[in-house]
Amino acid sequence: MTARRIGVGGAAEPYDVVVGSGIFGELPEQVGGKAAKIAVVRPEGLGEVARPALRALQAAGYTVYDMAVPDGESAKDIAVAADLWSRLGRAGFTRTDAVVGIGGGATTDLAGFVAATWLRGVRVVLVPTTLLGMVDAAVGGKTGINTPEGKNLVGAFHPPAGVLCDIATLPSLPAADYIGGLAEVVKAGFIADPVILDRIEEDPEGATRPEGRHTRELIERAIAVKAEVVSDDLRESGRREILNYGHTLGHAIERAEGYTFRHGYAVSIGMVYAAELARLDGRLDAEAVRRHRSILTSVGLPTSYSDAAWPGLRQSMRVDKKARGATLRFVVLDGIAKPAILAGPSTGLLDAAYGAVSA
Repeated sequence: MTARRIGVGGAAEPYDVVVGSGIFGELPEQVGGKAAKIAVVRPEGLGEVARPALRALQAAGYTVYDMAVPDGESAKDIAVAADLWSRLGRAGFTRTDAVVGIGGGATTDLAGFVAATWLRGVRVVLVPTTLLGMVDAAVGGKTGINTPEGKNLVGAFHPPAGVLCDIATLPSLPAADYIGGLAEVVKAGFIADPVILDRIEEDPEGATRPEGRHTRELIERAIAVKAEVVSDDLRESGRREILNYGHTLGHAIERAEGYTFRHGYAVSIGMVYAAELARLDGRLDAEAVRRHRSILTSVGLPTSYSDAAWPGLRQSMRVDKKARGATLRFVVLDGIAKPAILAGPSTGLLDAAYGAVSA
């Protein structure tokens, strides 16, 4: 099957998300011909998966610097970013050189942030190797690192020059990581493309495997949803906020767990919480809430969290990026594929919705 190109606009230079199998050879084309030096930022444990990309860049004549960083969310730290800045400086990277980020969402977030801040912005190409990275983190130009106060509170908007999604890398993922990435696919279905939900309901077991009969369609549909939304609103000044469905509580759970809890698992719980908020606010019917639980449970994602954690989670949500001053804002649904904003819900509403998802 040939590679598919999904265009992303809204930035000064539109770019393509290329989806296919065995397409690392297209990486030099994504980088472009101006750069002489390429910094490849990738997790320490991803050497074997990243090697074909490194070879493709070297064969194209680039001087390649292999810059390994810690695995997972521990990479999204100011100390790791500072180390990469030092390595770029020692290697003499200029504004015509480029960064390539290969790995999961944490790695592409970090690589994008370093590219955005080095010399006030150099070219970056992202090569997500996880389902979460492909359908969410690598598309849209958001970059960031974490702080003790919250997730992604420090960052910049810096659209990539291109994104290369080689689905041949997905079978190497642990099953739990792949399933975690499905939360963002399901999210795209609830906020914009109900066909995604239909496909998962047709074959939930297949949806949990990279070899599933609908896998490529699910990935392409989820990417297309994000591409369309971010093309319309690059800097999250309006419609892009809908992509945070499930993320307000989800990010609070991640923080409570010291970022050791999979992002998709937290977002899954957050989506059920948002659905319960919408039901209690008279926006969403009980059947739609049931469908949230049914679909998420069918692919192995959690839908509840500890009752005792609620006071801390409620406090964490106050520093969520979507908050406006003291006013909490939630992305909710007025119906399937009908996202809306619920601003300033009462404490009673927040508590009642959490009561519906607490274990």
